[in-house]
Amino acid sequence: MRFNNSIPLYDKKGIDTLWESVFYPQDDMKEIHESLKNIYAIMQSGGDMSVLKHLYVDRIDLCVYGNTKPFRIRIVNKINDNFDYLYIKNADASRIYGLELEDLLSPNRIRFLIHKETLIEEHVVGIPGEQFIRTRLDDPELNKTRLAKEFIKFNERCFVRLL
Repeated sequence: MRFNNSIPLYDKKGIDTLWESVFYPQDDMKEIHESLKNIYAIMQSGGDMSVLKHLYVDRIDLCVYGNTKPFRIRIVNKINDNFDYLYIKNADASRIYGLELEDLLSPNRIRFLIHKETLIEEHVVGIPGEQFIRTRLDDPELNKTRLAKEFIKFNERCFVRLL
C-alpha cells in the first residue's frame, strides 16, 4: 500500500478496466519487486530460487472497485516473454474455503498462499463468465452443444468428488 501514484488501465478498446497501475518510490521498488519475485518462485517452482534471474515484475495493478482492493502483479519471464499474474488480497474465511473447495473439485490444482491476513493466489487461465456471455455467446462459430456437454461433465465431476 506504499504506492505514491497511479494511472487508470484501459483495455484495447479504450474502456476503463477499473484497474490502476500503481507506482512506488524508487527507494522501495527494488525491495518490493524482489519480494514479489520470491513469492512467485515459492508458488510456481516450489521455492527454486534459480528462476529469479529470468523474471522481472512488469506491472503492479490495484483493483479500485473490488471489495478487498486486490493487487495484480504481472511477472514476465525474460527468456520467452511469457507473463503470469499473482493476486494479493485480504484473506477471509469464505475466500479461503472457496479456494480449497475449488482446488478439490477442479481437475486442475490451484496454488495459493496464506500469511496472517494476506491471501496470494495464482491467476486462473480463462475469461470471466460475464465477459464470455457478453462477447462470445452469440458467436456463430460457437458450438453450443459442446459447451453444454462441458458444463455437464464439470457438474458430474463436482458431484462425484463431493460424494
